[in-house]
Amino acid sequence: MRDIYPATAEQRCWVHKIANALDKLPQRLQPRATSHVHEMMRAEGRQAALEELALFQEEYESKYPKAVACLTKDIDVLFTFMDYPAAH
Repeated sequence: MRDIYPATAEQRCWVHKIANALDKLPQRLQPRATSHVHEMMRAEGRQAALEELALFQEEYESKYPKAVACLTKDIDVLFTFMDYPAAH
């Protein structure tokens, strides 16, 4: 796709990203972490999503850095859809 449509914006799949991040957390923390990630995904805009991500990092970074790294490594393409009007 990149070869044919090089100017097309790329969007990471939230379903897979959430599943991969939660897999790196203990089961007892997964419901709370899911709610954090859903807040991120449903944020009004990129800035609000980044604030939610910061809260997620603050809560889980020290004990579960792999879960945080899973979300933050693709941050530029994870929030691509927020660059477009809600109607799209």
